Amino acid sequence: MNKAQIHTIDARGRSLGRLASQIAQLLRGKQSPNFLPYKESGEMVVIENVGQMVLTGKKESQKKYFSHSGYPKGAKQVPIKKVLETKPEKVLRRAVFGMLPHNRLSLKIIKNLRFKKS
Repeated sequence: MNKAQIHTIDARGRSLGRLASQIAQLLRGKQSPNFLPYKESGEMVVIENVGQMVLTGKKESQKKYFSHSGYPKGAKQVPIKKVLETKPEKVLRRAVFGMLPHNRLSLKIIKNLRFKKS
């Protein structure tokens, strides 16, 4: 078995969606000649300067993250701008997770996404 590769990506000035799609492809191992859709590639991605990535369009003022506790009136909406200021890693991780296949394998794959403290 081949050694897992570690990819380092600088997020400074890059668009959230384009960055997330590149990370999702690397995590999945689609660039590898021995890619299998039902196996984890073992590729690892390290992201630097997450706080300096860019949101395009009106996302910063309009996009909101929705969650519900399951109880009556348990709905919460948090603007992406607030999350981006406090925990930019959460925004990128959620975008990448949405681009991975929606199965049990994605839970294993997302663990290979790391963030470098800056």
